[in-house]
Amino acid sequence: MKIAEIVRVDSKGRITIPMVVRETLNIIEGMNLILIADTESRQITIAPLSAKPENLAEIRIEFKDVPGAFAKISEKLAELGVDQVMTHCTTIKRGELAECVIVVDTAPSKASLDTIKRELLSLPEIQVINVKPLKR
Repeated sequence: MKIAEIVRVDSKGRITIPMVVRETLNIIEGMNLILIADTESRQITIAPLSAKPENLAEIRIEFKDVPGAFAKISEKLAELGVDQVMTHCTTIKRGELAECVIVVDTAPSKASLDTIKRELLSLPEIQVINVKPLKR
C-alpha cells in the first residue's frame, strides 16, 4: 500500500509527517529516521530506522556492471556480519559501470569500517569505494 500526502516546508526547512503515515509506519516520537536525497532525480527518501545512528555507515561503490557483481558485494557484507539497511543502485554505463550507495548497520559486525572497505576492495569487480560513518 502506498500513501500520498502533501506537506509544507516551514521557514526552518522542517516538514510534519502526517499522522496517517506515522501510524501506518509506527513512527513514534524520538525515533530515528534516515533521509536520503537523490540530487539527480530530485527525490527524497525517508525511512524509519531501528539501528542506532552511531552504528550506521554509508558505502559508495563503483563496480563493473556484470551479472552477479552486486550479489558478490552483498555476500561479502553478509560474511562480515554487516546488515544492509538501505540500498540504491544504478547502472552508469550498461555492461561497463554501475554504482551503489548502501547504508549499513555495523552493530552486528566485529569488522571495522577499514576492514569492511579492504574486504570489499578484494572483490575484482570493485573499482572505487568510499566508506564513511553517518552522523546526526
